[in-house]
Amino acid sequence: MFSQERPRPVSPIGGDRLEQQDVLQKPPITAYKIISPAGDTTYVDTTLTIQKYYKFNYLRKDNFELVPFSNVGQTYNSLAYNLKGEDLIPEFGARARHFNFMEAEDINYYEVPTPLTEAYFKTVPEQGQTLDAFFTINTSPRLNFSLAYKGLRSLGNYQHQLTSTGNFRATLSYNTLDERYRLKTHFVSQDLLNEENGGLNDLALQQYISKEVEFEDRSLLEMKFENAENVLFGKRFYLDQEYDLVKGEDNKITLQYLLDFSDQKYIFRQASASQFFGESFRNANLRDQVKSRHIKNIAAVTYENSTLGRLTAKAGMSYYNYGYNSILILDENEVITNRLVGENYSVGAAYANNFGAFRIYGDGMVNLVGDFSGHYLTAGAGYTLNENNSLIAEINSNERAPNFNFLLNQSDYFDYNWQTNFENQSLRSLNLKLDSKNLLDLDVAISQIDQYAYFSRNEEGPVKPLQFDATVNYIKLKAGREFSYGKFSLDNRLMYQTVTSGDEVFNVPAFVTRNSLYFSDDLFRNALFLQTGFTLKYFTPYEMNGYDPVLAEFYVQNEQELGGFPVVDFFLNAKIRQTRIFFKLEHVNSLINGNNNFVAPEYPHRDFLIRFGLVWNFFL
Repeated sequence: MFSQERPRPVSPIGGDRLEQQDVLQKPPITAYKIISPAGDTTYVDTTLTIQKYYKFNYLRKDNFELVPFSNVGQTYNSLAYNLKGEDLIPEFGARARHFNFMEAEDINYYEVPTPLTEAYFKTVPEQGQTLDAFFTINTSPRLNFSLAYKGLRSLGNYQHQLTSTGNFRATLSYNTLDERYRLKTHFVSQDLLNEENGGLNDLALQQYISKEVEFEDRSLLEMKFENAENVLFGKRFYLDQEYDLVKGEDNKITLQYLLDFSDQKYIFRQASASQFFGESFRNANLRDQVKSRHIKNIAAVTYENSTLGRLTAKAGMSYYNYGYNSILILDENEVITNRLVGENYSVGAAYANNFGAFRIYGDGMVNLVGDFSGHYLTAGAGYTLNENNSLIAEINSNERAPNFNFLLNQSDYFDYNWQTNFENQSLRSLNLKLDSKNLLDLDVAISQIDQYAYFSRNEEGPVKPLQFDATVNYIKLKAGREFSYGKFSLDNRLMYQTVTSGDEVFNVPAFVTRNSLYFSDDLFRNALFLQTGFTLKYFTPYEMNGYDPVLAEFYVQNEQELGGFPVVDFFLNAKIRQTRIFFKLEHVNSLINGNNNFVAPEYPHRDFLIRFGLVWNFFL
């Protein structure tokens, strides 16, 4: 995220002697700490690597397993799935809007000897930009706060696909002088708006597939409609407090209290009804709005012993309130309620211990009282041979009800109203991970899902929630390795997937590959570090999930097989002191053979784009 290098201070007077004294007074880079919600600590790192290039995108994450829609800030289709689950009650719906929705586990805390600032900027396809600005300061060695805002506005190349998003974050962390009491808290406010056009209409679809020259101006292609948008709002207050009741060298007893107070709201609005979604209750000013409030409380006591390890007992209470303003009466025999409201009480335990290079850990909770039954259990073991080689094996079991919009949904479109009695979805997975700089990085995941809940749509009917009455068996194998020769490097990542049962409801490509061939070197007496090359990404054809803008969800379809096309990008990246500059030609091969590819049925893939941006750190 940040740099391993300190900026060279400039003397206000000039002279080597004063400069050398200033350098000696500067704190080391390892003093700039980043602390995760789980308490794991890393330090600031802004070195320019190929992995940093992969993360230079709207999500600020490696999107190897995703395919972005044509405009920045729209959703992503998934090429693979991470099926580890640790939720006890349903999640809020509109999952296609949640790729850039920052959850509690995405918020870090900081400890810095001097103020630290980061600015991220990157251009977008048309009329706009994206910016992520961050500032943190320690007012004392024990008190830190940070402020950050990520904003985006992009018109896009197609009609009616404007995106406008904002993510505000504020954090505070505090430790008492004796280190007995520790506090981490944050507030997040988010709004993610997308104009929706339904994809290409039938005529434009043929014009796009045929690569008709006049429609290389994508704004001329007609969409299914140009009068709809959806938006996801979210606010969260998070508080994590710890107090050491007993604090000794060999024994420690810690009390912990965690509060997560979250509100979410999803709105779909449309100026006039579209026949694409079926009949509607009204012809104009359609508006679907659903709200959710979730208050999670967890109290825990931890006993930590230098020999026995770390043992935690915990209890939780969750309050949920999901729904709409009014009851919907479809006919005398079908009434759809307006709210799902209740409380759930749970208990659990966690354990962790190290035996030299060997580490074991486990965490689990189960619902005891409430409207929703469920549990999760995660257990694993790791072995670190040396700093270049480590192995982790982990199992996970999670049973809970499907997301809230599977259970209850209301809409101005008649076919989008339902109230179901779905059974709990049960997930079991085994994960093996090898990190080896000498051999390769390898991830293997074997998963089973019972009562899998999904949305589906055939060619004629509307999108509906369904539950698969058999078992889905899913295997994912991902391998990566970089080879270097002199100043040239070849970074490779290959993923193989198979669904041995349930492939009619769980669609993934068999192979996904990404390969980067690049040159890197220090230039101008090490004043500039240059990195330039090509990246190829390819995935085999498969029945790619479709996108529904009313629900902001992806649905299973088995009529169209999409994919099977390469995307080649050219990049030129540079690092000047603590600034990283990125220049990229996206989908450059489409200049040769054109582009008629898709990221979902009726939704076109991104065309050739010239994009640039930077990440700039200030150490004050």
